[in-house]
Amino acid sequence: MEKILITGITGYIGGTVAKKLLEKNYSVAGLVRNAAAAEKLQQLGIEPIIGNIHDEAILNAAISHVDAVIHTADSADDAYAADSFINALEGSGKTFIFTSGSAIFGGKENGEKNDFIFTEDFPLNPRLEMASRVLINNYVLQSAKKNIRSIVIVPTMVYGEGLGLKKDSIQLPALINLSKEKGFGVYFGKGENIWSNLHVEDLADMYILALEKAKPGSIYYAENGSSTIKNLAEHISLHYKLQPAQSVSIQSAVDQFGPAGGYFGFASNSLCNSDKARTELGWTPQYKSIENFI
Repeated sequence: MEKILITGITGYIGGTVAKKLLEKNYSVAGLVRNAAAAEKLQQLGIEPIIGNIHDEAILNAAISHVDAVIHTADSADDAYAADSFINALEGSGKTFIFTSGSAIFGGKENGEKNDFIFTEDFPLNPRLEMASRVLINNYVLQSAKKNIRSIVIVPTMVYGEGLGLKKDSIQLPALINLSKEKGFGVYFGKGENIWSNLHVEDLADMYILALEKAKPGSIYYAENGSSTIKNLAEHISLHYKLQPAQSVSIQSAVDQFGPAGGYFGFASNSLCNSDKARTELGWTPQYKSIENFI
């Protein structure tokens, strides 16, 4: 039985991937920060490892006892963590699946529409704010030369109920909560910027297919549909019986969610295509409408 180490296992994506792996009879270990989290994992049939991604001794010990690592901790911009994993895995031939984020496609459009669709073979020339994330992705992919079966997955806007300890995603609940606060569905600027999206269970299926089938040095974009932020805001107004959706300033988004969240999470475009995963991995996502999950 293959044993898989998951970072971010108490999180939304990591917990869902873990549940799906357990259902397929994989053995799962999870890196957690404290004893309380460790106890919760044990109850789910997951082996807890207490520590953090910046303790190289713990990482090395944990990696030596597993067949693969799936890194879903919220650290797509953490070059130190990525380097620690590569160092620990070098020469092992083991699988390392790294989670990035699709804000790398963002052009800081401030609510304006850009309907260019990115595919994995289109060279990325990211904005300065996202350049380090793309460099980290490339570093992970290049580690295939160090006898690591390295894979990068780039999720878009993820929705749906998580199967692990954390049930909610980040972007959509944040937009819903802000809209409830304001009393109307909120979008930023014109709100015509478009985000690709997918359901968390479909995303977890992609991780498992990548684990089982992907070639070293592969990157996969993860989407199954798209929506403008304004469309989401209008559905939030409708579903929660709020006032009609309204625009607020880009500065409001930055004040609320910080610069990365404001400019890239809610006011940029992030539009891509997942045909590569469908073709190479046989990925067949089941959920198609983010509006149904608002």
